[in-house]
Amino acid sequence: MSRSRVVMMAVALSLATLSPGSALAGPYSDELAKCLVRSTSDADRSALVKWIFASAAVHPEVRSLAAVSEAQRAELNRTAAKLLERLVTDACRVQTQEAVRYEGPLALQTSFEVLGQVAGRGLLADPAVMKSLSEFESYVDTEKLNRMLRPGP
Repeated sequence: MSRSRVVMMAVALSLATLSPGSALAGPYSDELAKCLVRSTSDADRSALVKWIFASAAVHPEVRSLAAVSEAQRAELNRTAAKLLERLVTDACRVQTQEAVRYEGPLALQTSFEVLGQVAGRGLLADPAVMKSLSEFESYVDTEKLNRMLRPGP
């Protein structure tokens, strides 16, 4: 597999949890996506979420909010790379080959987006995360929103 394809999959996977929707998928990339999800454990998906988080944490806008050491980042990169290798060359080998053969390299992107979304759902479904996300509601002026949403002049 070429370096550019590996980079493309890594980018797709890391953006997948932030992406509002997926590119159109064909039947082969659908089968690959199903295989990827079926072939990952909760621990695998947790490792992917950690890798995505650590990768996003280097952005200048959020760097000061997260402390991820270079050693941690390197280990998370190693773990994600080994998982990607296992999925593409072993667990989902046939599905990967067919998806690329019949639908092109973008099939990898759309399939890994699905895996990233599934992994991200696990992160967002955690009760502590849900509680934290909902805390912003206490700062919303609901009367102002309600007035704006009322029909009429």
